[in-house]
Amino acid sequence: MITATISDFRKDIKRYLTKVTENFETLIINRGKSSGVVVISLEEYNSLLATQYEMSSEKNKVRLDSAIEKFKDNTTFSKELIE
Repeated sequence: MITATISDFRKDIKRYLTKVTENFETLIINRGKSSGVVVISLEEYNSLLATQYEMSSEKNKVRLDSAIEKFKDNTTFSKELIE
């Protein structure tokens, strides 16, 4: 994660956007006290939307949580989780 003031961002917008898109950095642009903007790549944004969509289904959430627990426990996945 990188941070910049609005002035610094304006001065070197191309370099900041390159870091965001090519290095998958998250850029926080401070705009004063308790105010700011977060810049992420389109790929990262689409990934967040896909995750949000998948997690909106309780069935998918339960399956994902189960898979994560099995991964943490280093156990194998059952055929029903894969299908």
